[in-house]
Amino acid sequence: MASTPVPTTEASGGYRWYVLALLTLTSAFSVADRLVFGILVEDIKAEFALSDFELGLLGGAAFSLVYVLAGFPAARLADRSTRKNIVAGAISFWSLMTAACGMATGFWTLFAARTGVGVGEGCSGPSSQSLVADFFARHELAKAMGYLTLGSTVGTASGLVFGGQLAEIFNWRWAFILMGLPGLLLGLVIFLTVREPKRGRYAPAGTDMAQLPLGRTIMSLITNRVFMGLALGWAVQIMIGYALAFWMAAVMLRQFPISTGDVGLYLGLTFFLGGIPGPLIGGYLTHWLTLRDERWRAWLPGLVSLGCVAPLALSLTSTAFTAFLGWFGVAYAIYVASQAGIMSGIQAAVEPASRGFAVAIALFFNNLVGQALGLAVIGAVSDAMGPAYGDSALAVAVFGVCLVSGLLSLAIFVWTAAQMGPTGYLEKMRGG
Repeated sequence: MASTPVPTTEASGGYRWYVLALLTLTSAFSVADRLVFGILVEDIKAEFALSDFELGLLGGAAFSLVYVLAGFPAARLADRSTRKNIVAGAISFWSLMTAACGMATGFWTLFAARTGVGVGEGCSGPSSQSLVADFFARHELAKAMGYLTLGSTVGTASGLVFGGQLAEIFNWRWAFILMGLPGLLLGLVIFLTVREPKRGRYAPAGTDMAQLPLGRTIMSLITNRVFMGLALGWAVQIMIGYALAFWMAAVMLRQFPISTGDVGLYLGLTFFLGGIPGPLIGGYLTHWLTLRDERWRAWLPGLVSLGCVAPLALSLTSTAFTAFLGWFGVAYAIYVASQAGIMSGIQAAVEPASRGFAVAIALFFNNLVGQALGLAVIGAVSDAMGPAYGDSALAVAVFGVCLVSGLLSLAIFVWTAAQMGPTGYLEKMRGG
């Protein structure tokens, strides 16, 4: 597919920020359409008589398994084709499938619609991150990825706020429909106004720009210890992110006498207030720290992954509504500060012709471990502990999984930082 490269002046001026804004908004729509399910779970559970484990499957496995399968061919295409067209088509498709969730008649029809959302969203991530890496130089990449991460925060908050209000005004079915359809307009704007940048514009001198055969691409990535460490560490620590985004609304509804609309409003605003400064501070802090030592791209995510667990514990054990929200906002702000380092490190650790496929592999682990496994485990633990802990069982399950995730991800990221010297990553970055 032919494309017109973006002129140097556009890639270095205000146009790149316009593209970044559209990609951030795409990320917001992606997360909102994916996680609006979280504010609707109690209504869906009541109508279809589902268990927490079944809800975990709908929130995780139904979405994640096809997400990762669609991501690989889409990423391969992103490494040699017009990435902005892939993003535009992907958001249009998943928006329609989000609306289709509102027409489900039971567990399996809702499962099928959720798989459609996963197919669409699986196609957008690799192309979006690859585009950002060709609009921003390496020394600016952490900051740019920090802004891109804002999309997940805005999307999480929007899904909760608007999903909760729409469910209360109409019902959960119309919430899905009305949340899904606006993405069609954004897809059209991206298709008509975004221009494809030159691939590998900011790659170090001597970088091989030719796309390798699929087998060699896979081998080059799975033998890249820095990339694999970042990808696996991200997969484990994002269990925290999905636990917070998917299950916290249900925790609030079970622990406090509050309506679905109010939960969506207050929890969504807390996600917004905690999530806006978090990725920006994380992006700028990563930028400042990596100018001194590139290993901070791994050290910082490891530290904040475990650091967010303490305020989360204070939130989940709070009996006062305001304290619950306040400590949760602190925990989420700390958590999202990790994303810029991970995402920029992945882009820096691989060759430009493999960036899309590298993101697909990282998202494969993310969704398989962080979303499909993490959400299902929390649901199963909650069901098992229900007889002993009652309505508090879900909060206990969320905390336990997040604590284990924080400890494991810290260990993985520390190991990853130790690989940066022996593998030549540090030397490559000095020459970039």
